[in-house]
Amino acid sequence: MPLSAAQTIPRKISPSLGAAHGSVHVPKTGPLFRRFLSFAGPGYLVATGYMDPGNWATALAGGSKFGMALLFVAVLSSLMAIVLQALSARLAFATGHDLAQNCGQAFPRPVRLVFWLIMELAIVATDLAEVIGTAIGLELLTGLPLGAGVILTSLDALLILAFTRFGFRKLEAFVVTLLILIASCFAIELVLARPDMADVAKALLPTRDLITNPAMLYIALGILGATVMPHNLYLHSGIVLTRAVGPSHAEKSSAIRFAILDSTIALLFALLINGSILILAAAAFHAHGHPEVAELPDAYRLIAPLLGSALAAKLFAIALIACGLNSTLTATLAGQIVMEGFINIKLNPVARRLLTRLVAIVPAVGVILIGGASATNGLLVLSQVVLSLTLPFAVVPLVWFTASRKRMGRLKAPLATTGIAAVIGVAIIALNTKLVLDAIAG
Repeated sequence: MPLSAAQTIPRKISPSLGAAHGSVHVPKTGPLFRRFLSFAGPGYLVATGYMDPGNWATALAGGSKFGMALLFVAVLSSLMAIVLQALSARLAFATGHDLAQNCGQAFPRPVRLVFWLIMELAIVATDLAEVIGTAIGLELLTGLPLGAGVILTSLDALLILAFTRFGFRKLEAFVVTLLILIASCFAIELVLARPDMADVAKALLPTRDLITNPAMLYIALGILGATVMPHNLYLHSGIVLTRAVGPSHAEKSSAIRFAILDSTIALLFALLINGSILILAAAAFHAHGHPEVAELPDAYRLIAPLLGSALAAKLFAIALIACGLNSTLTATLAGQIVMEGFINIKLNPVARRLLTRLVAIVPAVGVILIGGASATNGLLVLSQVVLSLTLPFAVVPLVWFTASRKRMGRLKAPLATTGIAAVIGVAIIALNTKLVLDAIAG
């Protein structure tokens, strides 16, 4: 007989995210659509991490230098993300605990500490991208100096404090509103750019250059790191538990189906935005003989004259700031889940945010002072590659846990899903190894 979640995880574990845990009511009966709406929300918080400012840097670099050739990577990365995030939600509802808490139960203390430090590195890399991206957006839109913008971003801790008081559903509504704003900005810009749809369709197929060209592989891994983000797997497994789901097998099974549907729809929405960034870069820059546009300020300055509209540049900056604000919220939540699950330390969300932001601000300000604003783009792309290199430390335990009948009971992942997820994990590790070897070889 399969073990229950209580038997699988013997010691008492405090719920992550404090009062938000189980705070969203889930109706047990009623119309199917109404029940699904009670689960809608976490997927969009996860999707936010798939379109942060670091993603912009890699997409702009890839689109301007290689045209639409890397669109296949963006699509493939999103399909990978859908599979992995589905496993994340499954693990949470089957065990009643998030990925970090499951790791905390399964690993000895030294291993837990190593995993925690690696995930903190991933979160700092994400925050670094948010710091730089949001500051650049503010500079472009308002003229605020980049250094001042970087320091100003620390005030986003007040935003975290506000939503801590208003409730989790309000936070989800805020994130969805900003996502709609971002999508609207890019929809208008694509209309202005008029990309060749035949080229878009052709780019959905892989190119051999992806393996043979180290420069293309580097950008591709950046896109992968910006799309399949390691801390998002921990985040998703924590925030779905804000839903008050009953203990029965039927209730958990239903919750898993609704959560997977929510994250799949949200990630397909994110794919549209990610693809739009790359297509816009290809149509606006690569097609007009500007293959080296990889920096956000350069893109802002060139996009208006190339598309023939000053509105395009303003929309670009507005969407960039909105992306930074959204990523701020989700990175803080991920940090709480990781810290509480691995080392069982609870920290006030505002204090947690200020600490993480301080760690990210120091290298950002240092790079600005030493190399100037032009050096920040390299830091953005590097942050995404760091995320890609830390990804196996989230994927491997996730696949392992969800394949275990002892841990998951009857809700263990189907064999086919486990197989696909395992292939994804192996592919990521292989690509990361090649990246490191290429870097060593110069």
